[in-house]
Amino acid sequence: MTYVMSDLHGMLDKFNMMKEKLGALGKEDKLYILGDFIDRGPDGIAILLSVMDDPHVMAFIGNHESLALPVLKAIQSGTPFEKIEKTMAYQVWSGIGGDTTAAGFRALDSKTQAKVIDFIESLCIFEELEIGGKKFHLSHTLPAYDAERDIHDVTFHEFIWGETDYTVCYDPDVTFVTGHTPTALIDPEYNDRIYRKNGHIAIDCGAAFEGTLGCICLETLEEFYV
Repeated sequence: MTYVMSDLHGMLDKFNMMKEKLGALGKEDKLYILGDFIDRGPDGIAILLSVMDDPHVMAFIGNHESLALPVLKAIQSGTPFEKIEKTMAYQVWSGIGGDTTAAGFRALDSKTQAKVIDFIESLCIFEELEIGGKKFHLSHTLPAYDAERDIHDVTFHEFIWGETDYTVCYDPDVTFVTGHTPTALIDPEYNDRIYRKNGHIAIDCGAAFEGTLGCICLETLEEFYV
């Protein structure tokens, strides 16, 4: 089976409960996580460490990992943290919840820090799947709809910072699976629930904002919640 979730945001307890709910993954099973593993919640680094060597997990980059990367590199290089805290890069990242991740990263030894950085740099940007004759496009987010633009022309920045227009069907032959935007902000009727309309499956159910962690199986479209 193929499962997808997103925006764990340091909520290791919810992630572990979701894994228990899904049960042991078989040899052919895959779990796609569409970015934003870190920040806001307390255990972003612990989540990264738990998935980086898991053969079942296909991990994607989100805007939070992208913002974190230069700061984590500075920490790993030995730059005094008091100096890092004064940089614009740190202040912007801190403003969206990066402090918890910085603390977790600083507690690691240098070798493990380097592994975390390498893992973030290896994260996927997007993936295209065909399951049961249906096409799926997976990414952290998408840019606003443009009928004249091919999805393969989308920039890296748009795949992690874009504002998907969930009111528009981007391609009638493809289902777009994204995180990034909590579903309650897309449509209040989908508070704490996965949004499925107009060729979109939006799966950020606000786990870090006292919401739920959602997960969907692409073969059956069964939804799971913690």
